[in-house]
Amino acid sequence: MYAIVEIAGQQFKVEKDQKVFVHRLQTEEGKKVAFDNVLLLADGDKVTVGAPAIDGAQVGAKVLKHLKGDKVIVFKKKRRKGYRVKNGHRQALTEIQIDNILASGAKKAAPAKAASKPAAKAKPTAPKAAAKPAAKKAVVPKTESASQDLSKMTVAQLKELAKAKGITGISAMKKADLIAALS
Repeated sequence: MYAIVEIAGQQFKVEKDQKVFVHRLQTEEGKKVAFDNVLLLADGDKVTVGAPAIDGAQVGAKVLKHLKGDKVIVFKKKRRKGYRVKNGHRQALTEIQIDNILASGAKKAAPAKAASKPAAKAKPTAPKAAAKPAAKKAVVPKTESASQDLSKMTVAQLKELAKAKGITGISAMKKADLIAALS
């Protein structure tokens, strides 16, 4: 069984008990880490491809040690100009050992942790979630009635309103452009 997993911005094909050098992780030596961004799982002839990641799949690993990679020499030169610069670089790496590859076990474990913590906060968040759609519905009639109300809104509120109306390319717009588009 093997998996293709994204670790620290790079994709690796990993198997159980394999040692891998990855970009430096912020985890201490000896601790375990889990990677949820599993792109592909293969178990014999059965291959599962994620879109982009497989829900519930997880790769568990143990951090063995932190080290530096081999030295790379960066030499720049411009001929006939007397320009030469020599620099070196050693990449900070972490050596990890793959402990296990779970196809669906992480899906059951993750909601249990997530459900236990927000359970106390579930009641306060539910009214906020209910209030936001009501606020969006209340905002739409205001913008249709007067353009002065748009100038009182924040940029985030204007962007949400533009999304609701189906206006595209709002990420690069300034407040004045948003007001003009919504008017």
